[in-house]
Amino acid sequence: MRHWKTILSLALPSILSFAAMTASGTINLILVGQMGALVIAIVGVSNIVMYNAWALFSGLGHTVNYLVAQSFGAERMDQGVRRAYVALLVAATMGAAVFFFGLFASGAILKLMGGDAAFVGEGTVYLQLRFAAMACSIPIFVFHGFLRGIGDTRTPLLLTIVGNGVMVLLTYGLAFGRLGLPELGLAGAGWGMVAGEAVGLIGCLYVYYIRMHERYGTRRRVRPTLAETKLIAAESGKLGLQEFAMSASMLVFTRFVMELGTTAVAANEVALNVMSFGFMPAFAFGATATILVGQEIGRGAPELARKLGTHTALLGSVFLLALGAVEFVFAESIARWYTDDPEVYRLTAHLIQVAAFLQLFDGFYNFYGGGLRGIGDTAFLLKSSLVLNGFLFLPVAYVSVFVFEWGSYGAWISLYVYMTAFGLALMARYYRTDWSQVRLKEEGPPLPPENEVASR
Repeated sequence: MRHWKTILSLALPSILSFAAMTASGTINLILVGQMGALVIAIVGVSNIVMYNAWALFSGLGHTVNYLVAQSFGAERMDQGVRRAYVALLVAATMGAAVFFFGLFASGAILKLMGGDAAFVGEGTVYLQLRFAAMACSIPIFVFHGFLRGIGDTRTPLLLTIVGNGVMVLLTYGLAFGRLGLPELGLAGAGWGMVAGEAVGLIGCLYVYYIRMHERYGTRRRVRPTLAETKLIAAESGKLGLQEFAMSASMLVFTRFVMELGTTAVAANEVALNVMSFGFMPAFAFGATATILVGQEIGRGAPELARKLGTHTALLGSVFLLALGAVEFVFAESIARWYTDDPEVYRLTAHLIQVAAFLQLFDGFYNFYGGGLRGIGDTAFLLKSSLVLNGFLFLPVAYVSVFVFEWGSYGAWISLYVYMTAFGLALMARYYRTDWSQVRLKEEGPPLPPENEVASR
């Protein structure tokens, strides 16, 4: 119990940070939901597409998070800054590539997803703007990974609140012509996202290069070694592919659901948005596990690292069970916040009830996955993701939807069969690991600890 205060001091700001992102996404969906089921469906498909784009590059943020946490614990932040520098260079390059890809490929992507002419015509500009926003969010995730690695979860919270506040305000103003702004419809919602991410990126640049410089020397010239570059590339690649395997499966999952009609797609999107309130504490406690485990590995205390990971999982599970009870009881009332279409909100309510308590296993995936990232066990995370997505999730989803014809219920049952298996697999790996053999992740021969402040 004595560790719970430390865990909560890190987790609660992260929960609030993810809550701000979730709330802004919810408000945006409620706002654009007034434009009809077609717009809800466009936003839902665009969210899945952007999840795939984010997943490809998310490994950079996750890698910086756990490597900086280890460097911080070992009092070797010169190393941590060098690694963050490499990741930021890569993030800037990837951001530019994402922007241009989205500019020219958005219409083709929506056609590939099975959209009709109205769907593609209405959604292309919106998706282009979402890609532009993603170009900003890639380096933001790296900056946040650095801050969380040093145990600062409050600054990402403040930056998220400001950026998402701008996003919601401009979505309202530009989508409906309020606040003295032009009425741009769905495209206005896209511009709101671009502005919010841009403000968030500017905030990150200020914090990292100005506020953090005195303590960590973040503006000094850095010459990363080839070994460090290879380490960042390898770890980012494994963690990015792990996330991409899941996101690609969700893309196919959404394609299956699209065969069931616009009502099913709209209900699926609303239900996923509601369940994101469960992902929120799961992500937050998973990130906390990475921080605490990584820092204690850096300090040479692997058994304490294991214990802190366990306590983090226990606290996170309590949060998810309480949230699941609320979602189960008030499922239909919650669904009505998003839409007044009876077909959509009734189907949504049933999907929420299916997932309300099963989301605990999604929590296990995040809690124990975060702990495994903290020790650098990225190879297992990648292998298990590839196997379970390719040989469990997609086959079960196909059979449930198209063979047994269970409709949206079958799709969601397959999703949580997969999440349950993944969560249990990572939990087993966590406790079967020989923690006495866990060491600091190195790109080459170990360096001696150093006092960063005194050295300057």
